[in-house]
Amino acid sequence: MQPTFAIEIRVLFDSDIPSAMRLKEAAGWNQTEADWRYLLSLEPNGCFGAVRDSHLVGTTTTTIYGELAWIGMVLVEPQYRRQGIAAQLLTVALDYLSGKVETIKLDATALGQPVYEKFGFRVESQIERWTGRAHSTGLETQSVMDRDAMRDLLDLDRLAFNADRSELIEKLIDNACVSPVLLRAADGALSGYALARSGTKKTYIGPAVAKDPGLIETLLDQTLNQLAGREVYLDINRECLVDTTVLSERGFVKERDLVRMVKGGSSQKTSTLIVAIAGPEVG
Repeated sequence: MQPTFAIEIRVLFDSDIPSAMRLKEAAGWNQTEADWRYLLSLEPNGCFGAVRDSHLVGTTTTTIYGELAWIGMVLVEPQYRRQGIAAQLLTVALDYLSGKVETIKLDATALGQPVYEKFGFRVESQIERWTGRAHSTGLETQSVMDRDAMRDLLDLDRLAFNADRSELIEKLIDNACVSPVLLRAADGALSGYALARSGTKKTYIGPAVAKDPGLIETLLDQTLNQLAGREVYLDINRECLVDTTVLSERGFVKERDLVRMVKGGSSQKTSTLIVAIAGPEVG
């Protein structure tokens, strides 16, 4: 359905962030102004706004990781929904990515899934959002984020994500609200890591990566210990071998499902090494 009024689709700018936050708040999402800033900095020509009479009424972002791209922040002001604006934004985003990458992914709600299917996206896997209050676990982290640790973390993330998103991870570390958790094997090799950052509603844990499912509880507990008293979100990758009783035993409850969708290419499913994703807007 095409809107019955004129809509301009243009590149988003830093000056649009307050209006973009208003759209985000209307949707009840958790992203902050800092999240918008790193999205715009990662792909300054690939984030788009729908404008009516100089008023921002919709957004979408793209982030490129080599041959893989992510689409996120597909938002439309409530009074302008169901008028084809999201479709216009997606069309522009896909045009921008055409020829730049082999594979495009996104995380959709159940309501959004049919819209993306019309653009050729297909279901890849499932994501579950869990929420709860962090409590002290007594497991403190002694991680030191020096140059060697950063190199090891980026190497492990590249292995787990099947693409290089180093620039994103470095920005998430810069925006972290507590120290990154790093778990090492007896030989010193990095075997797991987790990051956490503040949101407008709740603190967000992710990404979290573990080579061995036996590390997941320690990874989670060291992170939660630093966040004691805070309300927390985790978006769990269901391809991972985590037993979600690990979350329920810590007072977390499942809030909703997300559908990870893919278009083009022969991209692998999200690795079992990824316990919690970096965020629906970035993968």
